[in-house]
Amino acid sequence: TQLRAILRAAASGRIHVLIPMLAHVSEIRQTLQMLDTARSQLDARGVAYGEVDLGAMIEVPAAALTARLFLKYFDFLSIGTNDLIQYTLAIDRADEQVANLYDPLHPAILMLLGHVIGTAEKVGKPVSVCGEMAGDTAFTKLLLGLGLRSFSMHPAQILAVKQEIVRSDTSKLVDWAQQVLQSEDPAAAMAQKP
Repeated sequence: TQLRAILRAAASGRIHVLIPMLAHVSEIRQTLQMLDTARSQLDARGVAYGEVDLGAMIEVPAAALTARLFLKYFDFLSIGTNDLIQYTLAIDRADEQVANLYDPLHPAILMLLGHVIGTAEKVGKPVSVCGEMAGDTAFTKLLLGLGLRSFSMHPAQILAVKQEIVRSDTSKLVDWAQQVLQSEDPAAAMAQKP
């Protein structure tokens, strides 16, 4: 029902549909099949519909590591940093006993971010970052240096992040971001801002 409604709405203009929590190619194929079924049902009823740009949320390590496969099927990706950090580090950030271990600068997190952003860039498809990292100015330069150009955040954070972006020279951030990415202590490496 929802997919049919989205397709019908797309008759009035292009719509981006973002599918959450995918990890397996079987889930990707199931998603595409459900979209095809919705199109066939609309065709059978003679109802007009439009095309959609289909995207995938990258929220689990399995999806991040297989970004190239996801990009074969999807038009764009969005990295959900909150869940990606939680599932990569096996940390429930709502659990006070382990919340202190929730670390956006953990080398594994940075490697996954760099991998997904770089893979999308190589195949020429858009990628964005959403979640707390996207709206935190402490990470803006790093994400820019990794190649990110699309941030999704709460509206209250837009101005501060926009100011950080405007003040940044991305050409100077690339080498620095790679140093942070390869560091055993990314927090210390980030302190050496360009």
